[in-house]
Amino acid sequence: MKKYLNLFDFSQKVNYRTEILSGLTVALALVPEAIAFAFIAGLSPLTGLYAAFVMGLVTSILGGRPGMISGATGAVAVVIVSLAQQYGVEYVFATVVLAGILQMTAGFLRLGKLMRLVPHPVIFGFVNGLAVIIFMSQMSQFQTADGDWLSGSTLYIFLGLVLLTMVVIWGLPKLTKVIPASLAAILLVFGIVFFFGLDTRTIGDIASIEGTFPPFHIPDLPFTLETLQIIFPYAAIVAGVGLIESLLTLNIVDEITETRGRGNKEAVAQGTANILSGLFSGMGGCAMIGQSLINTSNGARARLSGIFAALMLLVFIMFGSSLIEKVPMAALTGLMIMVALGTFEWASLKTFRRMPKSDVLVMVLVTLVTVFLHNLALAVLVGVIISALVFAWDNAKRIRARKNIDDDGVKHYEIYGPLFFGSTTLFAEKFDVLNDPEEVVIDFAESRLVDMSAIEAVNKITERYRKVGKKVHLKHLSRDCRRLLANADDIIEVNVLEDPTYKVVVDN
Repeated sequence: MKKYLNLFDFSQKVNYRTEILSGLTVALALVPEAIAFAFIAGLSPLTGLYAAFVMGLVTSILGGRPGMISGATGAVAVVIVSLAQQYGVEYVFATVVLAGILQMTAGFLRLGKLMRLVPHPVIFGFVNGLAVIIFMSQMSQFQTADGDWLSGSTLYIFLGLVLLTMVVIWGLPKLTKVIPASLAAILLVFGIVFFFGLDTRTIGDIASIEGTFPPFHIPDLPFTLETLQIIFPYAAIVAGVGLIESLLTLNIVDEITETRGRGNKEAVAQGTANILSGLFSGMGGCAMIGQSLINTSNGARARLSGIFAALMLLVFIMFGSSLIEKVPMAALTGLMIMVALGTFEWASLKTFRRMPKSDVLVMVLVTLVTVFLHNLALAVLVGVIISALVFAWDNAKRIRARKNIDDDGVKHYEIYGPLFFGSTTLFAEKFDVLNDPEEVVIDFAESRLVDMSAIEAVNKITERYRKVGKKVHLKHLSRDCRRLLANADDIIEVNVLEDPTYKVVVDN
């Protein structure tokens, strides 16, 4: 029973003032982001705002990482934009629901542990790419609706307010932490614009956020196999992108807070949130690294900040739209630029000369794919594949064989390093079959047979000795390796007493 009472981790200490003020700041920052991502997907602003509310509320309550913020994201928007254009919003809602089911399945199957396979250079590249995307996305605020750059007094006012926001966010924490610096900056810029009557762009100039409680709505489309064939590819990509971005964000917040989140629990929460988002007229989403960093930098560590941010966003939509629409975009632009600067791993630039060239290549490549393709899943996948290939290549070169002949004329090969698909060729080159004595011992005490390629390599070398009438003894092989060796018992002699017990990755 105690296990279920602790399910939501509400027993942790909560600084209510910090959590509430940080949640209010996050809610203000969520508004323009949600609207922008909805526009990217070709949907109405309320579709993005509803998704931000549902995603933020559900993941804050059920998620595996207190303090992390979820909502409508650009990663999901760029996936569903073509679906929305071709088939309409109802197919988007159905896709989001199906993506949620896939994410919940991944969580129940405990696939979150696969994030251990993501190397640190990939995470560096991912974070740096997101920082560049966040920064570049703010450049549109320096343009008019026609795409022309601001000029004259309009530019100077906007730029001045942006710089003021950044200075306050940077400098206020050095003086006091009574109020989150980002919220203080927004309120200060809002007051200056209001009392001095400055003519600058506000949230209301982008779109109206007035609406009602998210309406429950079962997607209106034919429930047929043809429909499933249309939405499943999009749902699979949304689920994959959402999980990758969420779990990587979870790892980043873990490092900042020096605590450990629960990846599988977060995957189930993300899936639940996307299912409800699709059923309550939202476009779906995942964890948001920008808003999560705003929240953690304000000192929020509990679930309350995310819950309060989601509830305040709903209040803005239902009751406070007229006030929130007057918030200057300059304040939010300055806030997001500071988030981008804080997100970028500047330390990674200092390690260029100290890191292996392969790691630098992976980091830069992941950053470029993230920035130019906006495909986070592809960027991470490319980074993991290249890192795995480099790792395999490096380990393939580490296979060694120490050779000696004892007093009885028996030649010993002491193998060092892992024997797997990448090192089998070098392994085979270590033996001088024709010139070796009549009896040979191959000792695997300092080596491991990792896969079927290794088993086959051992098989082949024993077969080569058999063909020339020489006897081979294999030492320190585990029982599962021995069972898989196809040679006859009179050819291979295994030292059972000294054999360790370990498993080989094989497909029986």
